[in-house]
Amino acid sequence: MKRKKISSVTAFAFAASLALAACGGGGGGGDAASSSNNSSTGSTAPSASTGNVSTPQYAANSAQLAVFNTINTQRQQCGFPALTENTVLDQAAQAHASYMGQNGGTVTDTEVAGNPGFTGVTYTDRAAAAGFPAASVAGGVSAGFYTNATLTETAYGEQIAAGWAAGVYHIALTVLPITQVGVGWNELSYNGYPEIQSTVTMGSMQKLAGTLPLTYPCEGTTDVPYQVAGESPVPPNTSGAWGAAIGIEANPGDTIRITSGTLSDTSGNVVALQVLDSSTDTTGLIKAYEGRAYPAVALSKSTTYTATINGTWNGTAFTRTFRYTTGTRVG
Repeated sequence: MKRKKISSVTAFAFAASLALAACGGGGGGGDAASSSNNSSTGSTAPSASTGNVSTPQYAANSAQLAVFNTINTQRQQCGFPALTENTVLDQAAQAHASYMGQNGGTVTDTEVAGNPGFTGVTYTDRAAAAGFPAASVAGGVSAGFYTNATLTETAYGEQIAAGWAAGVYHIALTVLPITQVGVGWNELSYNGYPEIQSTVTMGSMQKLAGTLPLTYPCEGTTDVPYQVAGESPVPPNTSGAWGAAIGIEANPGDTIRITSGTLSDTSGNVVALQVLDSSTDTTGLIKAYEGRAYPAVALSKSTTYTATINGTWNGTAFTRTFRYTTGTRVG
């Protein structure tokens, strides 16, 4: 199977937090709510819980269901809050996936007024247009890929989700303290095979619990992509493919600093990790309560690694040591 990643871009920015007195976000190209959003005000303002469903309503065996389930599994196995499908965010996400399809399949975070399918410039604008409170929008991610093999819709969805979870900036979808998502999906045809555009719009925050900071991957995580084929922005100090990122996450208002990290396999081979936090990330996409560590080279397939991450959380030193296993997937 040959797979070409068309593009992979992200925008995470919290306009505000209902549960926490902080703004912020993790990864991406800026999507703060603006004064131009069309969210309701006063007694008729929609609730952020409007559209929540207790069980996923995506069609059985659909790519959207696979995206939702994969992200939820990734998050919950490492102690991050479970996600709830929100049908209003679904509407916003689907509109953006359709927009990308109507405009040549180019994957983008933003939309241009006047283009076919336009519903709003930013993730916040589009969610507000669908009826979700702008102040509770938590940003979104968009990605796309092409494959010259016909897979199941479930496999397509799992691939997109795995790619997001492997990215230095996209991993925010897996580790941010969000509680609601909507999934959009669109497929074009290229040389007789699917060319896919997908997006997730996120809403509402909840404090992380447990021993902070949390990480993804964490102890026992399996099938981690052994390499990442591309991401925008391109992470620093990479040339060609690199290994899946480790996300380190606390709560808005906290400060994370990552000082060092290594991976070692069962044969004793050691890989130094590149580390990023808000003090070293020149894109401004990684927020103060986040950190990243990633190998600048591809890892080995189907191999168990021991990760050691060192840093400080609100000035107090921490070390996280855990084992995870790569699979045969490219992120």
